[in-house]
Amino acid sequence: MERSVSRRVTIVDVARHAQVSTTAVSKVLRNAYGASPAMRAKVQQAIDELGYRPSAAARGLRGQTYTIGVMLPELRNLFFADILDGITAQLGDTSYQVLLAPGCNGEKAEARVIDAMVDRSMDGLVLIAPVSAKSRLTAVARDVPMVVVGRHGASPAYDTVTDDDVAGAALVVDHLAELGHRRIAHIEHRETDPVRLAEMPNAQRANGYRQAMRARGLAEYIDIASTAYTHEGGYLGARELLARPVRPTAIFAGADVVALGAMEAIAEAGLSIPGDISVAGYDNSALAAFGPISLTSVDQDGRQMGADAARLLVERIGDRERRTTRVTLSPTLVVRRTTGPDGTGPGGRVGGRI
Repeated sequence: MERSVSRRVTIVDVARHAQVSTTAVSKVLRNAYGASPAMRAKVQQAIDELGYRPSAAARGLRGQTYTIGVMLPELRNLFFADILDGITAQLGDTSYQVLLAPGCNGEKAEARVIDAMVDRSMDGLVLIAPVSAKSRLTAVARDVPMVVVGRHGASPAYDTVTDDDVAGAALVVDHLAELGHRRIAHIEHRETDPVRLAEMPNAQRANGYRQAMRARGLAEYIDIASTAYTHEGGYLGARELLARPVRPTAIFAGADVVALGAMEAIAEAGLSIPGDISVAGYDNSALAAFGPISLTSVDQDGRQMGADAARLLVERIGDRERRTTRVTLSPTLVVRRTTGPDGTGPGGRVGGRI
């Protein structure tokens, strides 16, 4: 059958082509009760032959668009790709389509993104490490089903999926301490909002680092460079730590992308990893396992976080009144070549170099 390319194929066209009623086509599209296997096959054949795609706008008028909005803080951190993989895999056998938008790590930009997804009648939202005020997140979640990933704290309006960041930081400190390190420094993401501070994963990891250092009797060696969870932040943080009168023998970076920046600064200073300085990251992203990098890192299982978020969101879409759920995953440490025994001499120097 030849069809014009000047207009969109409609449900009426599908019904005529299949020689059934529009009601029958609607039942098949909605997977509703009352459509026989033979009817489903006939309608599906017509859909395939005509290249029919349901109108999201029309679906929205009927109550669902079958679209889910996913907001990422930024696109350069490969760990967020792991979360996205988990979301798409979980939704693979459903009718939902995932649409992405960058949050740009700022409240104003994030608000525009969230408003845009709400205005487009998306059925639900997954927000990854949002920086918006909790009151703002709660207000949005009362209108649209929502799951927040990577931000701690309970809410009566939305579900959460997080990693036990305090435990994850302790895994790194314990590993380095067992290798003989005492001067273990940390590069954290500077948090400027004291109200939001307790809920953010970067703050939890910094607190976990402090607690683990104290538990190991290393309180006097606590040393933190506050920059940003970016490659540049890692580079600047490591340069700050290397400029100390007595430099650290190990650096725990709060994210893998931060560790990569730190490794660049260490190499630039003429120091070796792990011979002079051990480096560990957090996220166990794809780059951490890349052979030439081989970064020791905390695995918080981003794919599972994404799968849990998608599962909870579909459940929330189906039942807006159910009690909110908090999922906390237990991290593990993947040891690779960037960490090794403390080989420093007196004063934290190696081979006479600082």
